[in-house]
Amino acid sequence: MSKTALILFAHGARDPQWADPMRRVCAAVRDRCPEVRVELAFLEFMTPDLRTCAETLLADDFERIIVLPMFIARGGHLRRDVPALLDELQNRYPRACFEQASAIGEVETVVQAMALHALGLAGHAKIPDASSGVERPGR
Repeated sequence: MSKTALILFAHGARDPQWADPMRRVCAAVRDRCPEVRVELAFLEFMTPDLRTCAETLLADDFERIIVLPMFIARGGHLRRDVPALLDELQNRYPRACFEQASAIGEVETVVQAMALHALGLAGHAKIPDASSGVERPGR
């Protein structure tokens, strides 16, 4: 069986704190399953980029790399840019296998978690820490 690694792939932003939720997901994956190699990469503004991250994994003898887009939905980046990046990697490293997973926001368990959180904010579901994420502008 080939060695498989995950890359959590996010858009990136100029604000370094923007990536904190993705870092938390990466840490949670590592905590839950330390034997799974998981890394974080970005499309723009932040490092590492997808190619650098993938090349690091390949240097560590991973043969199968699954790219999990940390996007709410599949837009232009996931329809055009990411497949082009993966094609470039596949052409450069033909013995490796690069796969693009569905956008995390389109996965049913994530959709249901977002719905549950929304209901919790409205007081219609019991969830831990339902008040988090509510900001009151001007206060």
